[in-house]
Amino acid sequence: MCNKINVLVVDDSAVARMNLIQLLELDPQIHVIKTVNDGQAALDFLQENRPDVILMDVNMPGLDGFETTRRIMETRPVPVIICSSLTKPEEAGTTFRMMEAGAVACVEKPVGRAHADFEQMAAELRLTVKLMSEVKVVKRWARTVDTPSTAPASSAAEVRLPVEKVTCIGIGASTGGPPVLRTILAGLPKDFPVPILIVQHIAHGFLPGLVDWLIQTTGLRIHIASPGITPVPGHVYFAPDDLYLSLGISGQIVLTGVDSEKYLLSTVSFLFRSLAKVCGARAVGVLLTGMGKDGAVELKLMRDKGAITIAQDRESSVVHGMPGEAIALGGATHVLPAANIADALLTLVGRSNGKER
Repeated sequence: MCNKINVLVVDDSAVARMNLIQLLELDPQIHVIKTVNDGQAALDFLQENRPDVILMDVNMPGLDGFETTRRIMETRPVPVIICSSLTKPEEAGTTFRMMEAGAVACVEKPVGRAHADFEQMAAELRLTVKLMSEVKVVKRWARTVDTPSTAPASSAAEVRLPVEKVTCIGIGASTGGPPVLRTILAGLPKDFPVPILIVQHIAHGFLPGLVDWLIQTTGLRIHIASPGITPVPGHVYFAPDDLYLSLGISGQIVLTGVDSEKYLLSTVSFLFRSLAKVCGARAVGVLLTGMGKDGAVELKLMRDKGAITIAQDRESSVVHGMPGEAIALGGATHVLPAANIADALLTLVGRSNGKER
């Protein structure tokens, strides 16, 4: 790679800006082209310059991370990565509003060098910057956040009803997943007749904020999963941080401790494998935007067991790694844009626009 990845760092803390420069430029492919201490300074810089990636803090004086991201995506779109320590509870809601406005990923701001997870967090930050620099972002129309994909591979109207009644839906997502999950869940009625289990790869500590944001923006009953409970129709259950989520033979939620080094490589796979085993043809699997291949093989396993499976299409994915792998393996019964997945799920459970079919 001859050309370096130029990064704009936006953070009101001088110490944080210096630390981020040092951490990022340990990778010879990354260059911090500029640091600024507020959102307006970032917008001013973008008038004459175009970095490859912007690393954006959440709470700043003047224009906060949300308003700055919104204006960037409406004027001069650049991949925005949220970089937050989540030290303030109010930052969580703003984080996901930023993603709704067009930010492509969120990472936890690396803690002090003495912390046991420092090197891992720093490596994840650099990897995210490198991967997100390749994401093609598009201009958002003012005050809109959902842009339907064009030319979908197939439509929700083409989704066939399963032979057996659906008893559980499993969804896996990674990079770019939160706004897609919001789009899907907001399209489902409160009396949706099937429980939904979700694994979302996300930086440690961001999950409670994600759940609160989805509750406020969808109206559904959404929880961080607890062990031993039986999933209830119309409820949504997220895998907790650092635990595998699966469905046990008895139909109850099982949470299992994991090897932290392998955790994000297989959390979706673990869920899908359990649904293939326990529910078979009565399950639906959905694999959304995300880097890597977590869940791809197991989505194919679900399809082989008779389940209906859905992979998000390339056009509406921030990163088409996970769904793309599943499609290549023949694991997707249907390939759909994000905007069509809720209608497809309604079809699969025998509903249309919230009414009985």
